[in-house]
Amino acid sequence: MEVPLAVFVNGRHALTAMVSPTMIEEFVTGFLYTEKIIRKLEDIESLHIEGNGDKNREENREENLPLTLSASVLTENPSSIMLSGKTVLSGCGGDTSYVDADRLPKIQSDLITDVLIIKSIMKETLVSDLHSRTGGIHIVGLFGQDGKICVIEDIGRHNALDKVIGYGLKHGVDFSRTVVTCSGRLSSEMVRKCLIANIPVIASRGATTTLAISMGEQAGLTIIGFVRSQKMNIYTGSERVRNQE
Repeated sequence: MEVPLAVFVNGRHALTAMVSPTMIEEFVTGFLYTEKIIRKLEDIESLHIEGNGDKNREENREENLPLTLSASVLTENPSSIMLSGKTVLSGCGGDTSYVDADRLPKIQSDLITDVLIIKSIMKETLVSDLHSRTGGIHIVGLFGQDGKICVIEDIGRHNALDKVIGYGLKHGVDFSRTVVTCSGRLSSEMVRKCLIANIPVIASRGATTTLAISMGEQAGLTIIGFVRSQKMNIYTGSERVRNQE
């Protein structure tokens, strides 16, 4: 299901996003973080879902009614709130931050993973019945050294990644010790979000764009595509992956 979500930051309309109507607080938290409007979870003074976006109003969500969310955000740099009028489309081709390849954050992590681990967590990510039946839902997972932290679905892959990052922030996850998995194509925007969160490894069942690979090489991110039971393509950061054939 796809619904419009209006987000207000400090009383100002920041964006309208087309999202699946679940884990709204996590989406907004992750989005504000990956847009650098907040630097840490504590920068959010309050985050309140109003009107028919109430968590207990599932019947409104089923009827595709608009959701409205207001967020009061504390930030050291108020001028960073530059998103007014922005629309984020579920088709993953919507408005996103400009990518300056020369100013990408560098991954700071000594995480080492394994080919067998990547295959295993990808399999765990893709067990969604809705994804297998419709093919219209994107899935993003976050895994730590002790296993699954969360696996989240959304109509948009960027939305799902923002929800995963928001979930991690709310649960005090050390992103430098994690791997992100996803069901679809890896774009430069997904790479940008991982770099901001300092997530050292991202793996997908699908393809990877040329710009995403270039950004990953420059920033020290491990990018893995076409993960299958018998093979995978390690595009960047292969030094983090053990037991390669």
